[in-house]
Amino acid sequence: MNKLIIIRHGESVWNKENIFTGWVDVDLSPQGEDEAHKAGKSLKEAGMKPDMAFVSVLKRAVKTLDIVLGELGQNIPIFNSWRLNERHYGALQGLNKSETTEKYGEEQVKIWRRSYNVRPPTLKEGDSKDAFNDPKYSGLKREEVPLAESLDDTTKRLMPYWEEVIFPEIKKGKNVLIAGHGSGVRALVKHLDGLSEEEVMDLNIPTAVPLVYEFDENYKPIKHYYLGNQAEIASKIEKVKNQTSIKK
Repeated sequence: MNKLIIIRHGESVWNKENIFTGWVDVDLSPQGEDEAHKAGKSLKEAGMKPDMAFVSVLKRAVKTLDIVLGELGQNIPIFNSWRLNERHYGALQGLNKSETTEKYGEEQVKIWRRSYNVRPPTLKEGDSKDAFNDPKYSGLKREEVPLAESLDDTTKRLMPYWEEVIFPEIKKGKNVLIAGHGSGVRALVKHLDGLSEEEVMDLNIPTAVPLVYEFDENYKPIKHYYLGNQAEIASKIEKVKNQTSIKK
């Protein structure tokens, strides 16, 4: 039975500092690299070998994938797409999450961070953080490069790539690995698990833990699970959940 393996990138340097990252292209922290090695070892121990991989154009996901494949000893086709990028956090990008919560309140920040269809404050066009100025996106139209995104926006950006490019490979019987980001993984899990807009608000994705989906003969998801120590995974999920808690 073929499998879909989804991995959120390992801890980034801005994850470590608890900073809203979005499309800002930051690197993995040393712990993030360690997490990626551990993810690769978990897949190897489980005997799971992807036939191909899909990844965003952001270095924290690209490096996570490279480390994972290194642990697996695999050289497989890799496809990069901006459609797998993290959700664009608009004007919140570069701000500390706890400090932002102290300024605007937990309820408002939870809405910006976790609601399905509310965008965070928008960047101004031409801002130094506007990704339209980045050569990586030189082939995109202005309307394709966001200034802020809700999870709904992220889903609408990601799903055509899933439906037209990734899912057909699963239907061909391929084992597929996706290396992505927290919000993008939430969007995909919402689709695969049929979650409501309310249910996805409470969905938190741990860094660098393989999430495996198995499908029936009609390619409907029938089972999914995280690989690794379940107590450690639960602790990592709780850590993600509490990123916007006000420091005491």
